Amino acid sequence: MSEPKPPTPTPGDTYKGWLFKWTNYIKGYQRRWFVLSNGLLSYYRSQAEMGHTCRGTINLATANIAVEDSCNFVISNGGAQTYHLKASTEVERQRWITALELAKAKAVHMQAESDDSGDECPAAPPSSGQGGGCRNLEIQSTLRTLGSKVEDLNTCNDLIVKHGSALQRSLSELEALRVSGDVGDKMKQVTERATLFRITSNAMINACRDFLSLAQSHSKRWQKALHSERDQRIRLEETLEQLAKQHNHLERAFRGATVLPSSFSNPALGNKGGVSGKGDASDEDDDNEFFDAMEDPAEFITVPADPKYHRRSGSNASGFSCETGMDDQSVNFDELSLASNPESPQTLELEPVRQRRTRIPDKPNYYLNLWSIMKNCIGKELSKIPMPVNFNEPLSMLQRLSEDLEYYELLDKAAKCQSSLEQMCYVAAFTVSSYSTTVHRTGKPFNPLLGETFELDRLKDCGYRSLCEQVSHHPPAAAHHALSEKGWTLRQEITLASKFRGKYLSIMPLGSIQCLFDKSENHYSWKKVTTTVHNIIVGKLWIDQSGEIDVVNHKTGDRCHLKFAPYSYFSRDVPRKVTGVVTDKDGKAHYVLSGTWDEKMEFSRIMQSSKGENGTEGKQRTVYQTLKAKEIWKKNPLPEGAENMYFFSSLALTLNESEEGVAPTDSRRRPDQRMMEDGRWDEANAEKQKLEEKQRIVRREREREFVKAASTPEEAVTEDSINDSPLKSAHPDNYQAMWFDKFDDPASGETLHVYKGGYWEAKEQGSWDMCPEIF
Repeated sequence: MSEPKPPTPTPGDTYKGWLFKWTNYIKGYQRRWFVLSNGLLSYYRSQAEMGHTCRGTINLATANIAVEDSCNFVISNGGAQTYHLKASTEVERQRWITALELAKAKAVHMQAESDDSGDECPAAPPSSGQGGGCRNLEIQSTLRTLGSKVEDLNTCNDLIVKHGSALQRSLSELEALRVSGDVGDKMKQVTERATLFRITSNAMINACRDFLSLAQSHSKRWQKALHSERDQRIRLEETLEQLAKQHNHLERAFRGATVLPSSFSNPALGNKGGVSGKGDASDEDDDNEFFDAMEDPAEFITVPADPKYHRRSGSNASGFSCETGMDDQSVNFDELSLASNPESPQTLELEPVRQRRTRIPDKPNYYLNLWSIMKNCIGKELSKIPMPVNFNEPLSMLQRLSEDLEYYELLDKAAKCQSSLEQMCYVAAFTVSSYSTTVHRTGKPFNPLLGETFELDRLKDCGYRSLCEQVSHHPPAAAHHALSEKGWTLRQEITLASKFRGKYLSIMPLGSIQCLFDKSENHYSWKKVTTTVHNIIVGKLWIDQSGEIDVVNHKTGDRCHLKFAPYSYFSRDVPRKVTGVVTDKDGKAHYVLSGTWDEKMEFSRIMQSSKGENGTEGKQRTVYQTLKAKEIWKKNPLPEGAENMYFFSSLALTLNESEEGVAPTDSRRRPDQRMMEDGRWDEANAEKQKLEEKQRIVRREREREFVKAASTPEEAVTEDSINDSPLKSAHPDNYQAMWFDKFDDPASGETLHVYKGGYWEAKEQGSWDMCPEIF
């Protein structure tokens, strides 16, 4: 049960804890996580669901709270919703009752205050739309009164200026006047004008007093109305978010209803639940959730292998049968090396390793409505939408690509493997690890400018060097090359295709990733899965990865099929689940991989496989007998305070750190990105617009030069007329990258940009004359 709580929670506190909730006569009481906040009692299946799935909510302002016995109590809002709850002890029940009564009293008080603002409305029942019109009429009347008072003040001000000037003139004439018979007339005139000035001043003072009195009398009511409107807006946003989730839940339930077993539609069972009166319509059913038509069934299941395989794998015993398909040497070697593959600490460096930063300035709390910008962009390509830096993170897409090397140790271990199947496991784990940094990263990276580069020189720290370059602008494409002293090379070219679908944003990476090992000459390639950003309109943004990846060894024919399961409300599996099977060129399975893309991956050696029973959709699933699963990769913990630093990992915090000697086109030198990191977002937005406009001007200039160089008039220059001419390479879309050349890979049959050399030599010489000026 939950830890002890204070005996009397204050009315403004959020109260949380475990309670048992009645579901139906089959399930009985089920343990649920309850949250009491802002006069609303909500519950979830677990604490992990609080960010995305609310199972039900009841408003305490209109609810009745009744105690049944020492541990049980009931909350009902008049029949529509009824929660039968049970605490573990009488003391725990009393704490909940106290918290609920306090929250109910506060909710009723807030509702009464909201109603007070409309006390002066007409007594007659208002028609549709007239309830809010009463308050509007009152405000308009008050504003008109205040406006007339301001006009009175302006009139009095004009009169005071006029009479004051006349009085001043009279006094001046009186001073210049000699003593004569005219003195009496002048004194009379001064007295009259002084009287007018006093009368006007008094009118001015009275008008000011009336205005101040009227403003003070309405100030309190307006302040109360403002607070009431703010609270109503917050409740409306929460209600809208709940409706959106319930709508999604009902859609899935409707699709899943067609595959429910007949036992779940048993009338007798339904009648029994209806007679009880304790199950409410808002409650969830575990079995209903399992049958989700949108969820793909597992392609295979694993069971522990026979103990004889464990005994043989722990010794050098030989002689596996042909049915198991295992050679005795590989079992002994693979299990020992793949489970741990210990890395001895590196020898002491002759030069001290650079100390890199561990913090960046905290993210400012600037509010900007995403929907106000995105509502006009539905169906458009995201890279063509001008977005303010408020939705960005202070890293470019080139730096995000370099983050794939966060777990480079997996490739270091793979380079030492003797078995290609063992090596495949490490490469597959490295593939999954590249997504671990995205789980909380809802910020959009900066789109690189054409010709922008980013170097990541970790030769002394980690034994590798990495270089990225933006090689195309339409479509946007980035090339990446990393070379390690441990005997591996990673290269990739990624083009992002993204679409905004209203409720969510889909990001589809196009292009391929390749990894080559010097010692074994194994050549691997794979592609990335689709990234989806949910709750664009309402709710908290969250990211999901879904799809399938085939990691292929083009030399041996080995293959690893990885499946990223999309999140499902109805699934019993852990969220963000990844499964995979490593097979040889003949299709025989040797390893099973399982885990989550945001936490860890494990592997199991397959000792025997067989066809099992048909799954829920009639598909025959394979049963693998495996040895005990062992961990192959685990995510590094985030640095302290990461939630205030865009959820950056330790590597990400260092990517934009200023370094001497980098190319003038390096992302670290980009001014708008640097301003955003420093918290100067307004300046960053202005600088970002300047850079983007500069890039457009350069492109238009290249287009003019291309047309000018053509032998035919501009209107005659078409794709057909230049495909086979020297002009094709000069076309604005055929940009010649500085450090990468296009290469047709014979192994994978793909065309991609590969590193042609020269960057690190230019850095040593400090010769950057050939680099374009893009910032």
